Amino acid sequence: MQNLHDFVVHQPDVSVLFPVQHSTAVERGARSSLTDVAIKNAKPREKSYRLYDTGGLYLELFPNGSKLWRWKYRFEGREKRLALGKYPEVGLKDARESRDDARKLLRTGVDPSAIKQRLGAAEQVEATSTFEAVANDWFERMMRDKAESHRVKVKARLEKDLLPWLGNKPVADITPRDILACLRRIEDRGAHDTAHRALQNCSAVLRHAVVEGKAKENPAVHLKGALPPARAGHFAAITEPKEVGPLLRTMEAVSATFPVKCALRLLPYLFCRPGELRTMRWSDVHLEEAEWRFVASKNGPSHIVPLPRQAVAILRELRPLTGRGEFVFPGRDDRTQPMSNATLNRALQRAGISTRDEQTGHGFRAMARTILHEGLGFSPYVIEHQLAHRVPDVLGGAYNRTRFLEDRKKMMQQWADYLDRLRDGVEPNVAAEPRLRIGPREGR
Repeated sequence: MQNLHDFVVHQPDVSVLFPVQHSTAVERGARSSLTDVAIKNAKPREKSYRLYDTGGLYLELFPNGSKLWRWKYRFEGREKRLALGKYPEVGLKDARESRDDARKLLRTGVDPSAIKQRLGAAEQVEATSTFEAVANDWFERMMRDKAESHRVKVKARLEKDLLPWLGNKPVADITPRDILACLRRIEDRGAHDTAHRALQNCSAVLRHAVVEGKAKENPAVHLKGALPPARAGHFAAITEPKEVGPLLRTMEAVSATFPVKCALRLLPYLFCRPGELRTMRWSDVHLEEAEWRFVASKNGPSHIVPLPRQAVAILRELRPLTGRGEFVFPGRDDRTQPMSNATLNRALQRAGISTRDEQTGHGFRAMARTILHEGLGFSPYVIEHQLAHRVPDVLGGAYNRTRFLEDRKKMMQQWADYLDRLRDGVEPNVAAEPRLRIGPREGR
């Protein structure tokens, strides 16, 4: 950013043509020059007063203790004053240098006050042209109609992955290398999908800068192909048993409403899709039969989730609070609607769990699939049917809601008991866990 001194050094010295005209004895140096000691010892009075230096420079002291530098000069026959800053931020030496710079401008026939106004206006333009300023404007204009869950994710990427390093840079000065450095930091923590999304958001902000006339080009376009392909459909998930216990204990301690805490407790037990859980209806819950029957949101078939004892207990405890409504987990502001699709991931984030790199609500499905099969030895056919996945077999059947139902009931209870032991810090005896090794021809 330019200042008065930067402007002055580019001006020709024509002091011979424009000599300084002083109108008072003070400006002619009749008074002695100021000292640092005199300034420090000067105390505020009931009314403002001035301490004069030489060449029209003076320090004005106010009753509230403020001390402001001024320079008095004449331009085109009119007496004017130029503010030079606040003491002690601007010391005596700096004030004199600013006065001398202003006098050089005056000798060229330029009004120093006009130059300062121009520099101030340029500074304001520059302040609105930083990446952070443009990003905020883009977010308010272009994201206002997006789903709240999407807005939250985009805002988080901007604030955590881009603004700390690009925020103060003018958008016109940002280079592809600046952007790539941000993306490499994201990649270094293993969040490859986040790196791709951050690049998309950064590019959108810089396109907005071009449209608004604050940049000539979008440097993000030069990074096409700079990142390795991200894994499609990846949801962060913990799949190591030793890490599950600490995760569950952290989730237990989260600060949230009782319905949200209940939803967080159910999600690992049932490993359903978060969208299915948040839209759970009391009419679909059959506590006496320990079953939850509903239409799976993704594939459409009717689905049965056997409820382990722990899940039944949670739902019985919650029913007095939300049982009069349609939804087991109603919205906070509108109880006729289900809770927001961002609620569970936000609760995980409040607990200090990264939903980008550690665990998402959807990631409990990957956790269960991996540990049930690889760790506990359950049949993939039973697991996939519990996940409501279409898994064609040699008989041609894609999905049947009652298939392996008895085995799934046993598996769900064993899974809930296994999670409880991990949560409580009890080492599970994996060798003693019964296996359900069911092949493709053994459907029930």
